[in-house]
Amino acid sequence: MIATPEAVLDFWFGAPGPATEVAARQRPLWFAKSAANDQIVAARFAETLVAAGKGDLDNWAVSPRGRLALIVVLDQFPHHVHRGHGQSFAYDARSLALALNMIEHGEDARVTPIERVFVYLPLEHAESIEMQDRSVALYEKLVNEAAADERQLFEGFLDYARKHRDVVARFGRFPHRNELLGRPSTLEEIEFLKQPGSRF
Repeated sequence: MIATPEAVLDFWFGAPGPATEVAARQRPLWFAKSAANDQIVAARFAETLVAAGKGDLDNWAVSPRGRLALIVVLDQFPHHVHRGHGQSFAYDARSLALALNMIEHGEDARVTPIERVFVYLPLEHAESIEMQDRSVALYEKLVNEAAADERQLFEGFLDYARKHRDVVARFGRFPHRNELLGRPSTLEEIEFLKQPGSRF
């Protein structure tokens, strides 16, 4: 069954509220590796991901919230549905194109700051220093615009963006993807991957 944009956003962000509250509630779904959550996403949204990947849901992108939902489907859901497999990166180019179009038309400003985090994540996931630099600039903007009681939350997202940028600046890619994508690692990358926190 194909989900609606509203169903995707309700699932991913939960009930509306302050950014700190939404992040605290949803963070385990967003960032923790959980077989249970992976099964839930696969059961509810695997067909939606397939349809989005084929372009069958491109009509969602006519509105900012529909485009946000499509970005979540293409950028986030593959890592649940295809965790541990190269297929989890198969939709990156499409989610990046959607995000860039949304940003260039100023439509990112029409969703909430915590939702904008996920508009910008495709740039943070790109193996491109240009996209990485732009990602950091966008997260810096989020921090600068944040309310005082939410600044720490958005500084955390900025910190991760900088870490991703630094890895791509050093290697030109994310070494932790090499095995999944069948790419040989350099000796420097192999040593890097032995370090704690090197696998985002």
